[in-house]
Amino acid sequence: MRTALTELTGVRHPVVQTGMGWVAGPRLVSAAANAGALGILASATMTPAGLRRAVREVKGRTDAPFGVNLRADAGDARERVRIIVDEGVRVASFALAPSRELVAELKDAGVVVIPSVGARRHAEKVAAWGADAVIVQGGEGGGHTGDVATTVLLPQVVDAVDIPVVAAGGFHDGRGLVAALAYGAAGIAMGTRFLLTSDSTVPDAVKARYLAASVRDVTVTTAVDGMPHRMLRSDLVETLERAGRTRALLHALRRAAGFRRISGQSWREMARDGRALRHGRDLSWSQVLLAANTPMLLRAAMVEGRTDLGVMASGQVAGVIEDLPSCAELVGRVMAEAEGALRGLGLGTTG
Repeated sequence: MRTALTELTGVRHPVVQTGMGWVAGPRLVSAAANAGALGILASATMTPAGLRRAVREVKGRTDAPFGVNLRADAGDARERVRIIVDEGVRVASFALAPSRELVAELKDAGVVVIPSVGARRHAEKVAAWGADAVIVQGGEGGGHTGDVATTVLLPQVVDAVDIPVVAAGGFHDGRGLVAALAYGAAGIAMGTRFLLTSDSTVPDAVKARYLAASVRDVTVTTAVDGMPHRMLRSDLVETLERAGRTRALLHALRRAAGFRRISGQSWREMARDGRALRHGRDLSWSQVLLAANTPMLLRAAMVEGRTDLGVMASGQVAGVIEDLPSCAELVGRVMAEAEGALRGLGLGTTG
């Protein structure tokens, strides 16, 4: 199935595996790429040296195109851009809108730039700066999210920009891909669905929690870092929601110190990133520390398997996922379902 996304990135299928922190590592990314999807390596939880090693590991596992997700507001963003360019990575994606300068630097080096956005005005801004495509995530999506549903946000963005739009938030099968194409998208991006594959390194006990969840077990809370964050409801989430400011702040300080050790950042660098995070947002410094705490809460669950101590970012779609296919099985199933749906509508599948 050829779309503007497959033509732009060189992948076989119009499917993107999103860059989830602690989840989208070399094994998952290479498996997604070998399945014909665009695998995106999550770099925010890596040191620059770790990112270079991870990129080389992916390249050792696949010859297919893949991408790297970057934090545009990180103090070392430019250093990470140079690693992407030096290592010949095909795609750079961003969880927040990158600066005009970063977009230009990447495009000058021949890297495809695909920011993720959650509002039409953000899509218009990055398109004007030269972004090659955008991933637009509706409120159903996992992690930091907005409150506008994909079915409302997606057509707004498609109508507003002249670059390929990839739909995210609520997708898990071929029917969703066909629906996104009908809205004018060039493909779909999936996070939770790829997290719940046999190629994902997330511990089995954590995957079991996702599989057991109903749609109502997926909630949006601001208790973790002061911003709307979609995740599985758990005892920890309820505890954080009940915790007073002092208790939450002490907890955040301990976790932030742990993230500092893993990321290699100094307190000065973390404070600088915190100031960038506050820009344009009404966040207190305690909320900034909670934001610094979030990567460690995610790590506790996604790496250590501690569902009692960690948070589990999740799209609403977790409530309808029931199995753990390989990436190859998943992408093959999605494409077969999409082709079947298109045939049922009397439409072809090549254009």
